[in-house]
Amino acid sequence: MTDVQTPATHPAPGVLSRIFRTEQDGVPGDGHEQVVLCHDRSSGLKAIIAIHSTALGPALGGTRFFPYASEEAALEDALNLSRGMSYKNALAGLDLGGGKAVIIGDPNKDKNEAMLRAYGRFVESLRGRYITACDVGTYVQDMDVIARETGFVTGRSPEHGGAGDSSILTAFGVFQGMRASAQARWGQPTLRGKRVGVAGVGKVGHYLVGHLVADGATVVVTDPFEAAVNRVRAAHPEVEVVADTTALLQAKLDVYAPCALGGALTDDVVAALGEFGTSIVCGAANNQLSHPGVEKDLADRGILYAPDYLVNSGGVIQVADEIDGFNFERAKNKATRIFDTTLEIFTRAASDGIPPAVAADRLAEKRMREISALRTVLLPAARRG
Repeated sequence: MTDVQTPATHPAPGVLSRIFRTEQDGVPGDGHEQVVLCHDRSSGLKAIIAIHSTALGPALGGTRFFPYASEEAALEDALNLSRGMSYKNALAGLDLGGGKAVIIGDPNKDKNEAMLRAYGRFVESLRGRYITACDVGTYVQDMDVIARETGFVTGRSPEHGGAGDSSILTAFGVFQGMRASAQARWGQPTLRGKRVGVAGVGKVGHYLVGHLVADGATVVVTDPFEAAVNRVRAAHPEVEVVADTTALLQAKLDVYAPCALGGALTDDVVAALGEFGTSIVCGAANNQLSHPGVEKDLADRGILYAPDYLVNSGGVIQVADEIDGFNFERAKNKATRIFDTTLEIFTRAASDGIPPAVAADRLAEKRMREISALRTVLLPAARRG
């Protein structure tokens, strides 16, 4: 394994030491293949690129621009998100591994052309082991700037041959996962007549609200940013708005959809969901489980959990389609299959007596193990069918 470090301030050794775990029997574990600390003093760039696994192909994952409290917190996020991308890409049936990057700073204050282009040069230095895309705090226009320094970019604007806003198919995929959850729980693949709470109506959440309203659901939303709430209100005046997540959890929901940052499913949140009778959790946020064991607590309370990296894979399916020349309908057809995969996970979970999150992990690991066994040498430039 390789650790490439530029002159950034190193995070705590105890954090870095967790990166380098040996893999057993060809199954990618928590250990990451490569972590790059990127620091460009002239532009102010401080970033981390984490490559979790290239077992299935080059690592694809977005770049998050966020004002982390510390470099250690940024590293933790990059490691967690990149691992999730390995599993997400595997379940989505993509020939791509998992990676993620974070840029430390406030995107509303610190982002500039020089910083993005400096970051693009670090991506280029990896020679195709990592392909970037949009995430929280980065947008299509940012990918166009990064692409001026590297070709290993997806999620570009349509004017540059890209897929555009990947939130569109992310929301569509979450909706397919929610339809599958409704099928498994209530026998019908629809949210009509159900009360759905959406926590976070930013990039993805507002598109998801549109699908839910069109399907006949009663929708309740919350978001700390007034502009996001106002956009939803303008498009869907019938949507109910509550002050915060606590109020949302108490709104007697049938379905809870976390669509903001990770760690949303804490012990207290799960207890509240159980107390107020929520039947399904299915949302767009990454890494929703705050710690191992939350998935069992959900199952013990009779709450059906649709694994986040399964249902929110529509976005990565959309940007991955760019690699072969983007076609929206082709990408949407692939994202539609999230419905079938979600049902398969629920069936496996019930058959094996395990939570859906565990069943999803096992299926993703099985694919990574079987395909990586065929590829003793990765050829990034080779075209795969």
